[in-house]
Amino acid sequence: MAAASISRSGSATDQALEDYSLYSNLSDDELLQLAIERSLTDTHNSTATNANTTTKIQPTHFPDKGLNPPARNTNQHSSHNPPSRHSSHNPSAANTSAQYSSPNPPMEQPPDLKTFDGTVSRFMTGSGKKMVVYRRADGNVAHIAPEPEQEEEPLFRAIRDGDACKVKALVMCPGTNLMLPSKPGWLAIHQAAWFGEEMCLRVLLSAQPGMTNKKTAHGETALLVAINKDYLECVRLLLEHGADPNIQNNEKETPLYRACELNSPAIVAMLLNRGATVNTRCNQDWTAVQEAVVRNNVEICEMLLKAGAKLNLRNMYGITPLFTAAQSGQLDTLRFLLKHGADINTQAADGATALYEAAKNGHEGVVELLLSQSADANKPGRTGLLPLHIAAKRGSDTIVSMLIPVTGKTRVNRSGISPLHLAAENNHDDTLELLIEAGFNVNAQLSEERTKLYEDRRSTALYFSIINNNIYAVGMLLSAGADPNLDVFKPLMVAARQGCIETVTLLVEHGADINAGIPTHPSTFPAVYMFSMKYLPMFKYLLDQGGNALSCFDCEFGSRTHPPLTTSQSQRSDRRGEDAVLEPHLRRGVQFCEVISIPSICRWAGPIIDVLLDYVGHVTLCSRLMEHLDSFPDWSCIKEKATPPRPLLQLCRLQVVQLVGSRRVKRLPLPIGLIRFLQHQEACLDD
Repeated sequence: MAAASISRSGSATDQALEDYSLYSNLSDDELLQLAIERSLTDTHNSTATNANTTTKIQPTHFPDKGLNPPARNTNQHSSHNPPSRHSSHNPSAANTSAQYSSPNPPMEQPPDLKTFDGTVSRFMTGSGKKMVVYRRADGNVAHIAPEPEQEEEPLFRAIRDGDACKVKALVMCPGTNLMLPSKPGWLAIHQAAWFGEEMCLRVLLSAQPGMTNKKTAHGETALLVAINKDYLECVRLLLEHGADPNIQNNEKETPLYRACELNSPAIVAMLLNRGATVNTRCNQDWTAVQEAVVRNNVEICEMLLKAGAKLNLRNMYGITPLFTAAQSGQLDTLRFLLKHGADINTQAADGATALYEAAKNGHEGVVELLLSQSADANKPGRTGLLPLHIAAKRGSDTIVSMLIPVTGKTRVNRSGISPLHLAAENNHDDTLELLIEAGFNVNAQLSEERTKLYEDRRSTALYFSIINNNIYAVGMLLSAGADPNLDVFKPLMVAARQGCIETVTLLVEHGADINAGIPTHPSTFPAVYMFSMKYLPMFKYLLDQGGNALSCFDCEFGSRTHPPLTTSQSQRSDRRGEDAVLEPHLRRGVQFCEVISIPSICRWAGPIIDVLLDYVGHVTLCSRLMEHLDSFPDWSCIKEKATPPRPLLQLCRLQVVQLVGSRRVKRLPLPIGLIRFLQHQEACLDD
């Protein structure tokens, strides 16, 4: 790509444009366009890709809520828009002369828009320069330069400078039209209100009273502009000259609403004295009193109430001022509303009460105040949750303590979920302890509708704690009497899958059923083995505690050839027509030899079978288990171990454990070495 250069004439211009080059002013899209123009020297049909919005020239306007007219021409400039002419990044386009190697270079002067056939695009560079690009119909750049500054009309400049005498002279000048805007809807009266120039404003109002209530493009009257800037004297002057205090802007905001938003009691008093309507519904149906409540301004609330404000009007979400005060934690205005009879049990469109919302946001003082005024803690939201539920979910212990005495356990049960579930799910141990001490049922189960929300169909608080691997919470719940066998998918299986031997031990010690199965996925052996075979110490612990080892060797195919493994229900269905021998197998459930043949487990097949043989007597290894033992030479001793007859010592151990029970073996009056042997801890009796 040929290099582009810029030639400048005059030393002053050189200094002014010192930091300006074509590349620094262009966006990525503009650079791409120029690259195409310089590369394709033999064609004029290249198409430029421009991500900037392409528009015809439009006059800029001042956004009403953050009105941004040019800054005052003094040493103190407005922070909204400082004078661009003071920046070296904005040279005059007339002094810039560019030379391009393109066969169709951009013009040095902007084209005449009356005859120009193309589009005009504006963009801003990374350094903040505003640029304008003229493109021909074929996509080529016709002209590119910094956006020229717009000259401000003398009247508006005089107002910005605060020169009331000059304003008066210009107003009296024949041909001056005060109703002619400088920007969309921006009249001289708005300029004076924005800069707080009371004297200029007085001159304008005297010369043309008819423009008092004229609006900007966004519907802002001069009164609203003055209120936005908190210019008290300008507000007073406008009201004295007939400014309407009830005209809304395009966002449906009234001057009174905006004054409450700005937390200005003085302006609110002025507006009310001039007849401002207090119950007008503004943006999202909010009223002025709701905005005053959010600002926690009791003084304004009192003025609005005396002027006839209604305290129970709802916005589009069904929210009243009292609900707003509770939601935002504004105690002062909440007390004011309660004192003047606002409904304490008001509910939003989603059923939430003020108490619920205060608990949700952790406003302890608000909750305490509402409860002291007999707020109903048993009103549920649309989801059926009570304030206690939401406080437990948030882990707000102080609020939970306040809500427990006033919340009915019957109402909690009707909700289909216990606060214990939410505290356990979110790992709030202190909250969980509070609820347990308060007597909430640790075995409460989720309702059927709520259980279906979870893929694993969990139902107890214990399950939530185990899935979070929260050992402390698991211990608390089990010590309080939690049943570890209530869930469809047993908590013991979850703990085994996570490899947490401490949790597994806690569950087994509190009566977890080691030999339980999964109703939806039946197996011929304890289902927990499927999740613990990779952790041999855990696997051995489960066998020590009474796990059924014999069922692992119960194979319906025995020494016969096993059918190929199937990994999905569809594959099993496809094989039914091919091999009738699979039918009883499918009905019976998954066998141990199938699970141990899974690629992720089969490499441990030998050690797993070796451990299992210590807990069984005479067994016959099926052909699939034999295949695994034959696959690795070092496992041949395991195959010999399974060959009958088994040692008499092993058979006696099994018989004693079966008669006494694995958990009572340690209580037998036997030598410690023998006890350890019976518990599969030592294979030697010499001790």
